[in-house]
Amino acid sequence: MRRRIVTLGCTAALSALITSCSAPAATEATKSPKKAGFLAVADTSATGRGPLTVQLDYDSVEEDGLDPQSADTARSWSLGSLVYEPLVTVGPDFSIKPLLASSWTQPDATTYVFTLRKGVTFSNGRALTTADVVGSLQRLLKLPAPYARQLGPVASVTATGPDQVTVKLSRAYTPFLAALANTPAAILPMKEVNDGSLDLKKEMLGTGPFTVKEHKQDQHWVFAPSTSYRDAARLRISELKVKIVPQETTRLAALRNGSADFVFFNNIDTLDQLSGTRNAKAVSQRNSDFYYLIQNAKNKNSPLANQKVRFALNSALDRGQIASVAFGGKTQPTGVTPTVLPGACDPKKLPGAEAGTSSARQALQAALKEAGFKDLTLRLAVYNSEPANGQIAQVIQQQYAKAGVTVKILKYDTSTYISKIYGEKPDFDLAISWFAGYVDPAMVTRWWNPEVAGFSAAFLNNDVELNKLIDKAGGQPAGSARNTSLTEVCERVDTNAAMLPLVTRPAVIGYRTDKVSPTLHSNEGYGNILRNIVDFTLPSAK
Repeated sequence: MRRRIVTLGCTAALSALITSCSAPAATEATKSPKKAGFLAVADTSATGRGPLTVQLDYDSVEEDGLDPQSADTARSWSLGSLVYEPLVTVGPDFSIKPLLASSWTQPDATTYVFTLRKGVTFSNGRALTTADVVGSLQRLLKLPAPYARQLGPVASVTATGPDQVTVKLSRAYTPFLAALANTPAAILPMKEVNDGSLDLKKEMLGTGPFTVKEHKQDQHWVFAPSTSYRDAARLRISELKVKIVPQETTRLAALRNGSADFVFFNNIDTLDQLSGTRNAKAVSQRNSDFYYLIQNAKNKNSPLANQKVRFALNSALDRGQIASVAFGGKTQPTGVTPTVLPGACDPKKLPGAEAGTSSARQALQAALKEAGFKDLTLRLAVYNSEPANGQIAQVIQQQYAKAGVTVKILKYDTSTYISKIYGEKPDFDLAISWFAGYVDPAMVTRWWNPEVAGFSAAFLNNDVELNKLIDKAGGQPAGSARNTSLTEVCERVDTNAAMLPLVTRPAVIGYRTDKVSPTLHSNEGYGNILRNIVDFTLPSAK
């Protein structure tokens, strides 16, 4: 239990602000398998079949119900992936792999030609057609859903053969394939959608491995294997029950006593809390997700409307200390391009980090004086459903105190938090939240353009030059030139200091080794812990 003591020591010492607190070497529970890119690889010698119980922290909570194209939360993406499939998927190294498309070609920088996989049917037995693919992508592009903006400048989607679909872009957009690899870009049964026999808000019908037997909102899901699934014979799970259990301690107890087989955790301490528990294992998955700090730049009566004040506060942040104190060293500092992705910028070389915390107080006092302010007291909003938010807030509170700033931490329930931060009349100075980091480093940068993001327009000023840089990086092929452009995006975001990336967001997956042998990627960009569920194996009955 050695890491447990260290981690608790970091958390308990937040008020004293420990200057160095790192995690010790990985225990047996966190060692990776021999196969590169995987935390766990299913035991193919296990031939059992039976039920599997999963516990998640929250349910799908979308305004448009079960419609996968409107989904914008990780749990909705995970649950939706059990029924729906996109053209492509993500490999263990964030590379793009075939799924419903057996292959694709790119004749030029703005054209993608997909060949559809043969033998694919929806769970009602109808074969997948090019009309489903064309109609699904066209429908997504017309929706006001946030994820639709990630597909980029799509000019046309057409069927160019009996099993071929061609997508043309108005300009080059490198993240296009990566954007297709998530549940909102799944291929829908458009015949049933168009004839009105399927209501996507209330029903789910896809090409994936499962069908929905039962769903009680915020309580549970029951999934059954789809008899029409092309790899149905490979699926070992006879019934999948997903329970929604908000309390972390309750999920931990369920894994310990065996009433849950496969569980998601937000708390990095779980790695140690499960250490020594018989037949239970926990692994930490490296996510591209990251926490960020909003400094409300659109309140004209606040000193935060002044860029020099915001930048001085940015310089007062020590992201390495946030990672070590709040997370026991199990996360890492990041810029706007997630650190774990290829081509990401180096957060240590950004302007705020290079200015350094030692000069932050003097710079802040000069900026405040210039802006006509003297003392600075700021309200920092967090939502209380995720303990890490409060831990990050306490570290920031101490770091800003060193710069002469008083921070008052305000904890809200999720709905109140959303209203205060993203509502029509934002009521906050500072706020902590997190983004999905996706699988291409240019994707998440689009949320720094409020005209594209929409939700950030409440507190983020539109920066035309930054928007140009974001578009430039998005259109460049992977390589050194693009990396340079992404660094320029990072630097401008860091200098403007209105929405500041902090550290990556860790995820812990726990499972019963006597109940399931999962396949888990080391890296995940879309928060989908159920990504490889078709490969899961179960032990033989004794």
